[in-house]
Amino acid sequence: MENDGLPADHEGPQHEEVTSASKAAVSFMDSIDPKELQSCVFTDKLESNQDLWKFNVSADFAVKAQQPCMLVHVQSQGAVEDSLCGTTVTAYITCDLEVLEEDYYEYMKIEDRSLEIRCHITQRDGHILITKVTTDGKKVTEQSATYPRSVAKGLITEGSHLLLMRLFALRKNVPENMTFISIDHNLHIISATFEQLDVESLEIDEKCVEVFGIKSTLLFSEYHPQTWHCYFLPNGHMGRVQLGSSKSEKILQLPADEEKVATLEKVFLPPEEDMQMQSKFLDRKEELKEEHVSFLRSHPEIRALTSDFLQFLLLRKPDDVFQFAKEYFLPFASHHPQSEITQAKDPSI
Repeated sequence: MENDGLPADHEGPQHEEVTSASKAAVSFMDSIDPKELQSCVFTDKLESNQDLWKFNVSADFAVKAQQPCMLVHVQSQGAVEDSLCGTTVTAYITCDLEVLEEDYYEYMKIEDRSLEIRCHITQRDGHILITKVTTDGKKVTEQSATYPRSVAKGLITEGSHLLLMRLFALRKNVPENMTFISIDHNLHIISATFEQLDVESLEIDEKCVEVFGIKSTLLFSEYHPQTWHCYFLPNGHMGRVQLGSSKSEKILQLPADEEKVATLEKVFLPPEEDMQMQSKFLDRKEELKEEHVSFLRSHPEIRALTSDFLQFLLLRKPDDVFQFAKEYFLPFASHHPQSEITQAKDPSI
C-alpha cells in the first residue's frame, strides 16, 4: 500500500488483509439524513449504586476543520474488583458517522500500580491514522497504524458507536446484516455487529416503561466476542446497559426535565449557511479580543492587582481559595492585605 504524505512511523498492521463491513452497514451510514441527527442531541446519565458506576454521554452539533459535524463526549467511571477505572472519549463525527478526530483515554488503578491508555484517531490525506500510548507503571508502549479510508469504510469508533445506537433506537429498528468494523486493542480491524433484541419492560421512578433493546458485539476473535445489551427509552435515552451475561444493570436516573432535552428543536444548517455563521462567529471573536486587549492596556493597574493577589495567595496557600479571594477583594474587609503583601513579597515567586 502506498503511504504518500504519511509519517514513516505510521506503519503498524496496515499491510495485513483486513475485515470489511457489510454492504448493508455501509449503505445505512450513507443514508443518514443530517436532520435526523437533531433527535440525537441530548445527554444521558446512568448510575449503579452497587459498584459506584457512572456513565455520561452527550452529543451536540459542532464544526471541525470547517466541516459541520457532531461532537460526542463520553465519561465513565467505576470500580472493577476494588480497582478504580474510568474512560473519557471526545469525538468529532461526520453526519454519516465517519470519524474526523477522536481522543480516547482510559485508566485503571490497581493497588500501587496504574495503567493508562491514550488513543488518538484522525483523518489525513485520505487515510485513518491511529496512535496509541500505553503507560503501565513506568513502562511506556507506543503503537501506530494507518488504514486507507477505502479499507476503513464502515468504521465505527467509540463516539460513532453511541450515535449509531441512538439512531437505531429512535427508528426502533435495527436492519439485518448490520456488520460494521472497529479497532481492537492491537489496532487491528475487527467486526462489530448490531442486532435487535426483544422489547422489554424497565421500571423507572416506579413506572413500567417499554424499552428497545440492541445487542452490540465486538468480535476480537472467533472464540472471544464481547457483547453489550443496551436498552433505550421511547425518546432515545439509554435506560440500561448490560455487559455480556452479567446481571449487573445500569439504571438511568432521569431527572424530571431530562425528557424535554430529547425533544428540543435544533436547526442543522446546510454547510454553506453553517460556514457563514462560523465566519461571523470568528469575526466577532476577534473583535472581542481586540476590545479586551485595549481595555487591559488602558488599565495597567489590573495586571498589578492580579499579580499582587497571586503572590499573596501563593504565600498563604489557603485551603478555601474562594473565601480567601472574597476577603482580599472586598473593600470593606476588616484587614486589607496590601500592606502585608508589600512586606512579605518573596522575590523567588
